[in-house]
Amino acid sequence: MRRILEIVRKEFAQLRRDRRLLGILIVAPVFQLFILGYAATTDLREVPVAVCDMDRSASSRSLLDAVSASGDFRLRYFVDAPQELDVYLDRNKVDLALVIPRDYGRRVIRGEAATVQVLVDGTRTNAGLALSQLSGAIGQHAQFILLDRLTKRGISGERPEVQLATRVWYNPELKSRNFMLPGVLALVLLIIATAATSMAIVREKENGTIEQIIVTPIRSLELIAGKLIPFAIVGMVEVLLVLSVATLWFRVPLKGSGVLLLTLTFLFVITTQGMGLFVSTVSRTQQQAMMIIIFFIALPMILLSGFVFPIENMPKPIQPITYLMPLRYFLVIVRGIFLKGVGMEVLWPRVVALAAFAFGILALAVARFQKRVG
Repeated sequence: MRRILEIVRKEFAQLRRDRRLLGILIVAPVFQLFILGYAATTDLREVPVAVCDMDRSASSRSLLDAVSASGDFRLRYFVDAPQELDVYLDRNKVDLALVIPRDYGRRVIRGEAATVQVLVDGTRTNAGLALSQLSGAIGQHAQFILLDRLTKRGISGERPEVQLATRVWYNPELKSRNFMLPGVLALVLLIIATAATSMAIVREKENGTIEQIIVTPIRSLELIAGKLIPFAIVGMVEVLLVLSVATLWFRVPLKGSGVLLLTLTFLFVITTQGMGLFVSTVSRTQQQAMMIIIFFIALPMILLSGFVFPIENMPKPIQPITYLMPLRYFLVIVRGIFLKGVGMEVLWPRVVALAAFAFGILALAVARFQKRVG
């Protein structure tokens, strides 16, 4: 134990001397959370739309009012001919364009089918969601026209009797920020903790002090523990700062137990730092360590954990690989505690899997150090 404490003291002394690194470790997670907290959102907010209304009737104006009243779209540009819409789409000034034909009002009045054309910029990240919302707004307006016509004909009894009563659980306002920020917390911890600890043994190699450590009575397990503890403490300080920003600044509701969240987050921190330590044992330089982390740890976990893409939508041969991603389990844990308020009775399978990864990667790091440190 005394030798472990000496290594811990040495690591803290190095952190204290390298104040820029310490500042990065503390400030970077909060900075990233602020940036991603505002940028990582899928909510539609005043999507710009260009309009070509060739009908210019009361019916077409009513349709445009319905689209604007939805609150998701802003009618920014109005043109006289459909070909003029290309300029706004090509220059990324609008995401959608709406073309109302000349006979739209006449067909609506006669009760005939009326066609409205929607042009979508498919390069936009929210193109599918924007098209779905616009189609819903137009469809709702069409239903209103139909029901109004039935009422005027005195056949109101034929209105649909089936009504949809929707209740959204866990995130009633459907704010993507409430869903994304807990995931951003996991992502920030993954990148910062893994990168910081990966430099632990690599730095000793580059400074030429690793040989001195080898000839000492320090065992591999003691060295790994001494390297791990300081960064684990710093990591939990980062967690507290990030949680404070998420709950106090962004107002993300924490419905579950804060103690349970901190405990399981500590388990995830140990897992990520174990991966960083293992990378440091197989890397000769800090550049090699960073490349391994980026291409073999961070990117695969981001893409295959369900943070960006739903696992259910992935090809069947790829889905089993996602079980090898610790981030997959922690995302379920952190979102479950934040938004659902669930406890260990629900989360225990993910906790067991995460604990297995934590102890497994630490054991691998110790075994790798015993075999070769160079």
